[in-house]
Amino acid sequence: MGAVVALDRLLDGRQLWRGPARQGPTSDHLASGHPALDAHLPGGGWPASGLCEVLQAAPGVGELALVWPALAKLSQRDRPIVLVAPPYRPHAPAWAAAGLDLAQLQIIHAAPKQALWATEQCLRSAACAAVLCWPHQADDRSLRRLQVAADSGQCLGFVFREAQAARNPSPASLRLQLDHGQVRVLKCRGGLPPAQPLPLAIAH
Repeated sequence: MGAVVALDRLLDGRQLWRGPARQGPTSDHLASGHPALDAHLPGGGWPASGLCEVLQAAPGVGELALVWPALAKLSQRDRPIVLVAPPYRPHAPAWAAAGLDLAQLQIIHAAPKQALWATEQCLRSAACAAVLCWPHQADDRSLRRLQVAADSGQCLGFVFREAQAARNPSPASLRLQLDHGQVRVLKCRGGLPPAQPLPLAIAH
């Protein structure tokens, strides 16, 4: 209680600066399209550039619906959205129904060892709006290279991995764990993750 009173005195005496309340996504962030999630992310959405890691309990829990709203906006910027070695063929009508410009969608078929290399090159190129990949294996060193490449190329990267990867640390700017009907923020650069999972209404 004493600490709270002391903090209030510092604020009242203008000895401590209080940042303004967050009102929507900042210029260096992109709204995810999911208000419950945006409300708990620094800047109010996905980072404009950087690596976002999505851990999923099983394929098909809504991982694409999670990122589609942001990708739809990015596809209007006349820069490609690249899918590197997706585990299944993208269903074009579903992507179009989500609002994406299919003319901006590009798919790279690569063996597991080449997929991480291809992802890094795309992220670093500064030519892509977003890059998505599904690596079979990715250690800390590989993920760090992708994070650096995304920052360098000012590109938004999404890495989809199995939920058990949560046991290991990650250099990603943002790390989410997705399950049926909810998402847990495990890590968010520049903020504190909420203690509880967030409800998420997305189609599987």
